[in-house]
Amino acid sequence: MMHTMWRYLTAAGLSAMLGTTLGAHAGESSYRVMDKRVLAGPVRWDYLSVDSERHHLFLTRGDHVDVYDVRKREVVGSIPATPGVHGVAVAADLGLGFSSNGAANTVTVFHLDTLAPLATVAVGAGPDSLVYDAATHRVFVANGKANSVSVVDAVTRKIAGTIALPGAPETAVVDGKGRLFVALEDRNAIAEIDTRKLKLVAEHRVAPACDEPAGLAIDPQAGLLYAGCHNQKLAIVDARSGKVVGAVPIGRGNDAVAVDLQRKLVFASNGDGTLTVVDAAAPFAVRGTVDTMPRARTVTLDPATHDLYLVSAEADTTAAPSSNGRAALKPGTFTVITVGAE
Repeated sequence: MMHTMWRYLTAAGLSAMLGTTLGAHAGESSYRVMDKRVLAGPVRWDYLSVDSERHHLFLTRGDHVDVYDVRKREVVGSIPATPGVHGVAVAADLGLGFSSNGAANTVTVFHLDTLAPLATVAVGAGPDSLVYDAATHRVFVANGKANSVSVVDAVTRKIAGTIALPGAPETAVVDGKGRLFVALEDRNAIAEIDTRKLKLVAEHRVAPACDEPAGLAIDPQAGLLYAGCHNQKLAIVDARSGKVVGAVPIGRGNDAVAVDLQRKLVFASNGDGTLTVVDAAAPFAVRGTVDTMPRARTVTLDPATHDLYLVSAEADTTAAPSSNGRAALKPGTFTVITVGAE
């Protein structure tokens, strides 16, 4: 995400309590932190994504992507040479993955089975989030520095078009029915794009309910968007009309949102070390909070297992803060956090 560029996130000691259990709907299991796993390598990361079929979690690590087996709970491979990588999109029907390389203005195409790189595609400046649309076999890449979306044909691996945006894009999601939605953090808005005509069709304002939308998730069947906002709100937006239909309190410093379509729950990961769980349907009640790690602000959900994954690292209290004022992180403390239902 471009406003943070890399998530240099601090965390409490790993000996801290694994998390607060959470009672969701009556009769359902409680959510809690099931595992914290420290991995070697740089303490830098951005978006997380899951390949459910292969049980792989993609961890963006700055100059490469680590592939973490969620069953073995270990790194089993990597995609190299992805400078400034922000995220990975999975095209399960094609057996392909796509990484957005922010420092190179490229997308790397790789094989999901072998993890071997297959092609490199030039895109706009500052590629950040990206999403695969199975309805059109296209990958939509949000270019944070260019205020645009690059469209990559996933079959030919060539650029199919570019869509100009009125602001800087953050998270992008698709409904599988011909629509792409992109959070425009600097405009307090969500852009709506026709994925077939490659045309901006609307800009939906979400203020004052939502200030600076960053995280974004969608329930295509219900026609609802869930936007994580920096005024500590989760805004629920009607995807058809663009109107805000609800807003609930969440933790501070949200950067990602995930929705469990089967269990009808929404999860907002927050930099204050909390994961807020919200009912995905009206009246959009907050079901509770799970303690994760401070500034673990990005999350993804495995729809096959219903487990959630977050990442963070420990603060290095002996080092000076970075130039942007963020605390330095202690080398060797990059941590994968697994949250599940008991």
